[in-house]
Amino acid sequence: MKIILKHEVSGLGTAGDVVDVKDGYARNYLVPRGFAIRWTKGGEKDVAQIRRARKIHEIATIEQANEIKGRLEGTKVRLAVRSGDAGRLFGSVTPADVASAIKSAGGPDVDKRRVELGSPIKTLGSHQVSVRLHAEVAAKVNVEIVAA
Repeated sequence: MKIILKHEVSGLGTAGDVVDVKDGYARNYLVPRGFAIRWTKGGEKDVAQIRRARKIHEIATIEQANEIKGRLEGTKVRLAVRSGDAGRLFGSVTPADVASAIKSAGGPDVDKRRVELGSPIKTLGSHQVSVRLHAEVAAKVNVEIVAA
């Protein structure tokens, strides 16, 4: 199925790209979550508009991404979660949890879709998380997970 991406999807493409994916992936994941719309002949106007907006946005954000990277890497992020006696968490830490912890620590507002956890965080301690700010710029943020 051909779709038009409305947002950047890791491993698939960026906003405005027309990609071919499996039907189930498009119907059950991309379209319901608003990451993509179905491709139509009339949708080509949308593609041009999305690409223009992305191009204008990218030019402005390269410098801003480096500035935000410096602010992010200097921010101390602590996240209090429920855990057991052995230091294992009840559940795991999600990218949305990390994004809200960054904002509450006084850092910039980060979209949860830009937070990349290497593997699920299920233990207390210090963990390094990557935040994709731009195609060429990624910030490494140290997140300290403490017991609530």
